[in-house]
Amino acid sequence: MAEPPWLTPELMDVTALLLESHRQAFGRPLLAGHNPGRCRRLGAQELFAGAEVVLAHGGGRDPRLIYANGAALRLWRRPWTAMVGLPSRLTAEPQERRARQQLLETAERLEAIRGYRGVRVDGEGRRFVIDNARLWTLRDEEGRGCGQAAAFSSWWWL
Repeated sequence: MAEPPWLTPELMDVTALLLESHRQAFGRPLLAGHNPGRCRRLGAQELFAGAEVVLAHGGGRDPRLIYANGAALRLWRRPWTAMVGLPSRLTAEPQERRARQQLLETAERLEAIRGYRGVRVDGEGRRFVIDNARLWTLRDEEGRGCGQAAAFSSWWWL
């Protein structure tokens, strides 16, 4: 039986990057009790199963999602295969994309921000508000920016 996609070596690398970048950006772990020397597989499993919504996109002009945990998949009502690889701009309605892009640019310039609120749209077109989100820059081992991530636990349907 094949491994779930979030437990492949490539995606465990992404998970490790998410966890370490969050720790550097906010001075605390994304997962309670997580430390960098811990088993990568366990960290990947815990992040995917966590209650807090976590998603990330890579770099580039029109970045695509490279990670979405189970909470994100449920909220956006998309399976892994439809969510991961999706241009991240499509998580927001067209009228919300300019504000979203400005926020991402601010988060990149500042490395990380807290307290973001914005409107998003799920895979069926249903709108919801995310509240008190944290956004941070993903940094590779050489310190280069290679994407951005977001985490939040507060949201509601419109």
